[in-house]
Amino acid sequence: MRHLPEELRPVVQFAYITGWRAKSEVITLEWRQIDLKAGEIRLEPGTTKNKAGRTFPFTIELRTLLEAQHAEHERLNKQGVVVPWVFYRMVAEGRRGKKKPQPITSFIKAFKTACRKAGCPGRLPHDMRRSAVRNLVRAGVPQSVAMKLTGHKTDSVFGATTSCRLMTCESPSNGWTPGRRRPHGCG
Repeated sequence: MRHLPEELRPVVQFAYITGWRAKSEVITLEWRQIDLKAGEIRLEPGTTKNKAGRTFPFTIELRTLLEAQHAEHERLNKQGVVVPWVFYRMVAEGRRGKKKPQPITSFIKAFKTACRKAGCPGRLPHDMRRSAVRNLVRAGVPQSVAMKLTGHKTDSVFGATTSCRLMTCESPSNGWTPGRRRPHGCG
């Protein structure tokens, strides 16, 4: 994580916790999908790869991450800057221009560079999805629940995900339950 640009760390952490698809489900998240009071994140039907909606309950780590993102969201709101995205980058308008929030559209180059610097070359953002599935299974979450949380429709794809090469630079070995902190993966 320390090798990633600061604005990408929450993206990677979120994907690692939830197992959601980084490009289509994580970096596209907007605040209207986050319910801080109820402690859950929603993906609406029709917006996911398999078209099924789903929710993910907050863990302590996920709540901490989202509250930090929300504090920055509120800070910008007070300055009159409306930012609908949970994850964004501050991008300058031209050389040395004023920075404005822009949605993150890709982070593959930064991710690959960070993994290489951390001694984990060849990793992909999708490895976080595999790691999340593995962590859920190791924690004793029933397969049917883990599949609903991560958006897997079939046992065969879910099974393949749990048996693939996983992101294990630090080999997280403890389990996960809502409200319980889990270790980070690579970096």
